[in-house]
Amino acid sequence: MSNNKILFILKRRPDYNAATHSHIGMSTGLYNSANFMNQMLIDSGIESNLFVAIDNNCIDREVTKHRPTHVIIEALWVVPSKFTILCKLHPKVKWIIRLHSETPFLAGEGNAFDWIGDYVDFPNLYIGINAPRALLDVQTFLKISKGWDNEKLNEKVFYMPNYYPQNYKTKEHNFNKDTIDIGCFGAVRPLKNHMIQAIASIRFADSIGKKLRFHINSGRIEMKGEPVLNNLKGMFGHLFDKDHQLINDNWRPREEFLELCEAMDIGLQCSFSETFNIVGADLISVGVPLIGSVEIPWMKSSECADPTSSDDIYNKLLTIYKDPTDNVLSNQFKLKKYTNKTKKIWLDIFK
Repeated sequence: MSNNKILFILKRRPDYNAATHSHIGMSTGLYNSANFMNQMLIDSGIESNLFVAIDNNCIDREVTKHRPTHVIIEALWVVPSKFTILCKLHPKVKWIIRLHSETPFLAGEGNAFDWIGDYVDFPNLYIGINAPRALLDVQTFLKISKGWDNEKLNEKVFYMPNYYPQNYKTKEHNFNKDTIDIGCFGAVRPLKNHMIQAIASIRFADSIGKKLRFHINSGRIEMKGEPVLNNLKGMFGHLFDKDHQLINDNWRPREEFLELCEAMDIGLQCSFSETFNIVGADLISVGVPLIGSVEIPWMKSSECADPTSSDDIYNKLLTIYKDPTDNVLSNQFKLKKYTNKTKKIWLDIFK
């Protein structure tokens, strides 16, 4: 047993509505990521809790209540100056700001590197990062700006990858129907690369003589994603007489989302930037074949397509259509291998 006590703290989603959302049904990748990690630690004999805060002012109360040894703040939302107070109130607590984005995505969050530079000035505050390249980028920035040696860097900034629960299914693939459902889920933002995947899907469906149902989550538009959604709607509007449809699926609690994933024939996640891609893992876990990009660290490279080439995505769709089972099994194997390593890394930190 470990003497460490962990407390994960997330910020409540900005569109929270008590009538439609609960903490357990927040339907965000960030919440799912933290919840997976929290449950893995509990199952491994480490005391751990998770709390969803309204804002910075909730943190002191929850830390006082749970008395953790480590507080993990998920993502960049606590203003650095808040730690002037928190570190004085809880001097024995180790605070970890855990980042979930590669540098191209962080570049769109206006204060990211300014805040990171301020965070590490607090003695008991550390940075955890779930992607090796982002880890190197942040360490490079801090090594030069702070003049730290490698020992200091590795103490203050370290790798904390994503975990995913090991529950996998297989499914029967019915390609005899006259429609094909392709899921390209995730918040609509430029780096998710929806448009080129939609074009490849239209070409693919047309070539096999089926009506396309291209599924997206349109409830969250982020980082100037409005033009992307407008272009998707505009393009499919011109395909109405061809019976190809854009399907806007609502965000939903995790179990309901997994049911939606299971209804897909193929998943697409050919993104420009990823650190883990929980949506892709959800599709694979319920037995749906997936084409991603090499940005997804656990995916088999042969199942990835060039995100800048609709032709490459189209050809991969043709391949997956002929042998979906091999894609599913090979990606489930790779995902299991990745998350087993994650578990070891986290237990080495906290046990």
